Amino acid sequence: MIDVDPICVVIGRTRHKMVQIEIQEAAKQGAKFIELRLDFLAKAPDFKRLLENKPCPMVATVRRPQDGGRWSGSEEARLALLRQAIVAGFDWVDLETDIADNVRRFKDVKRIISYHNMREVPADLENIYQRMCSQDGDVVKLAVRAQHPKDNVRVLQLLKNTPKPTVAFCMGDLGLPSRILGAKFGAPFTYAAFNKERGIAPGLPSYQEMKRLYFYDRINANTRVFGVIGDPVAHSLSPLVHNLAFRHLGINAVYVPFRIPRPELADSLKAFMNVPVQGYSVTIPHKEEAAALAKHKDESVERAKAANTLIRSGDDFSAYNTDYQGVIDTLRAYLPTSVAERETLPPQTIQTSLPEPASLNSKVVLVLGAGGIGRAVAHALRAEGALVIITNRTSERAAVLAEEVGGRHIEWQGRHSVLCDVVINCTSVGMHPDVDVSPLHPSFLKPGLVVFDTIYTPETTLLIKEARARGCHVITGVELFVRQAALQFRLFTQREAPIELMRRAVKRALSPIALRDEDDKVTG
Repeated sequence: MIDVDPICVVIGRTRHKMVQIEIQEAAKQGAKFIELRLDFLAKAPDFKRLLENKPCPMVATVRRPQDGGRWSGSEEARLALLRQAIVAGFDWVDLETDIADNVRRFKDVKRIISYHNMREVPADLENIYQRMCSQDGDVVKLAVRAQHPKDNVRVLQLLKNTPKPTVAFCMGDLGLPSRILGAKFGAPFTYAAFNKERGIAPGLPSYQEMKRLYFYDRINANTRVFGVIGDPVAHSLSPLVHNLAFRHLGINAVYVPFRIPRPELADSLKAFMNVPVQGYSVTIPHKEEAAALAKHKDESVERAKAANTLIRSGDDFSAYNTDYQGVIDTLRAYLPTSVAERETLPPQTIQTSLPEPASLNSKVVLVLGAGGIGRAVAHALRAEGALVIITNRTSERAAVLAEEVGGRHIEWQGRHSVLCDVVINCTSVGMHPDVDVSPLHPSFLKPGLVVFDTIYTPETTLLIKEARARGCHVITGVELFVRQAALQFRLFTQREAPIELMRRAVKRALSPIALRDEDDKVTG
């Protein structure tokens, strides 16, 4: 049994002084197991300085470029440095599988036998692993580059019934799930960067992310797994709100981002059955394919032909669309109740629900976009009696959707000629990182118009900023995001979501000041 903290914090800096500072700062933040990447140092390591006031067990690593490291000297000099580190006072040493047999064990210094492949998951991975298990090591480590989402599952399967304590994960953004889920499969620890910006390894999350976003130290064999599937997903705040809600309600579950390129959805969902993943939030570009793949569909999915939620049902999935109800709930809460009231309200976001639910009946609504979210919005509006006009950069998609909902469509180039009560942006125009563009010219934005942007990263898109400046009533994507996430949470857990906690967390995450002291109040 390996008795170490479940998160090994990796520090790699060029200057001794910065390494010393980061060791002590990491310890203050709770780190109890640290790896020093000696290959990052610009000068020969001064072990006395590096190990001074050592706050916790430490690993010495000198990584070659072929294994993702920065060592520029000879292999003979590297081996000599590793032997020096072993006798200098490090508690652990990382030895690549091809050189481990040439470095003798010293006293009680523990040994990690490692294999890195920066290009792929090799076809003979299992054979490589078996050979490593026969070497003189306390822990076996495999780090391989994911080329497909299902590579995560292949690597995690190695952790079942291991002959030796094993840390195995995929590198790159496709491989993040394996780093988070290692604890569920029995890995003694995982790695996280103290300073993510140092570029220590592809896809390496930060210590704070593992500790405060995924609550890695609480994951165990009984932890249920949920996640968000999309491409991209790195910007998603879904892991933040769902993991906080799980923690708040004492639910043993974790919510993981799965980046899945468009052609690989079906194969990936099938592979992740082996985890198993119990449910998914679905985002761009998979909403329509997710609806088609699911065996069971609720009414909103049947109408919109798009799903933003999949719940595992045996060997299949049930599909739901919480965007559908989320849009209606948001509009009812924030629409002005009458034309007269609309003209007298100040030009700012309405922060509180109105006394009487607003009606969408006979309101003229311009919907920008006919993708997954656009389809849900259009069908929801139709059910509420709104007069729907749809425009899309691909005109055929707008025409098909308009016919489905009994509305009309216009060419994208003609969108500024529409007279409407409400405009809803369901495109990705203005979403991070392309924050300097808007789907509408400012001249379209008249005082009293209700402008609803479904984008929430950033909350204040250029469209929202210009609409607010011109006296429009604005509804940001944060409200829709939180409401639909709360509905998803109920589908995942059969529990009511702590919606105010979720809303505060999103607002805080999107604010210019990222991590505040108040976070501790939210995370408990």
